[in-house]
Amino acid sequence: MAPRILLARHGQTEWSLLGRHTGRTDIPLLAEGRRGAELLGKRLHQGRWAGLEGYEIRTSPLVRARETCDLAGFGGRAEEWDTLMEWDYGAYEGLTPAEIRASRPGWLIWRDGVPEGETLAQVSARADEVVEWARSADRDVLVFAHGHILRTIAARWLGEDIAFGARVRLDPTSLSVLGWAYGMPALERWNDTGHLEP
Repeated sequence: MAPRILLARHGQTEWSLLGRHTGRTDIPLLAEGRRGAELLGKRLHQGRWAGLEGYEIRTSPLVRARETCDLAGFGGRAEEWDTLMEWDYGAYEGLTPAEIRASRPGWLIWRDGVPEGETLAQVSARADEVVEWARSADRDVLVFAHGHILRTIAARWLGEDIAFGARVRLDPTSLSVLGWAYGMPALERWNDTGHLEP
């Protein structure tokens, strides 16, 4: 069976709740985010997932992703990997899209990028590195990371330009699966937050 990537976005933080671009600022989880991480872990340790035995697990070293990984019960198995860090938003760090568009009408990160931060090409290259690693061995993988880098990984898994990331929403503490259909890379599951529902 061809290898797949399970994508876990970190839990809710104060800045993600407010819609602020949170790149390299190390913001901890809110209580809601910690609870969501525990619920995600419960889901991944039972039923069809059953603890993900045999999976290789990596996490962004940023505290919101690392804490999500730990609370989900995978901290002892996960390797930190800088490649999974969120987009470096440069001058737009901490700003909301509305604040950015007030001075730059029509701005879209997936097309226009950010000043003084990572370029579209640099983020895409990091995503390519994750895809190459995931496909490099006969096992599935689980990664804990951030909204924009995970959306970019999905785009590159599918062979799409980074701009495809604009078309796939990704909520905090969501679970997604990148796999295969008819021998082609495919979205098996996307933005699944069923574990957060009552």
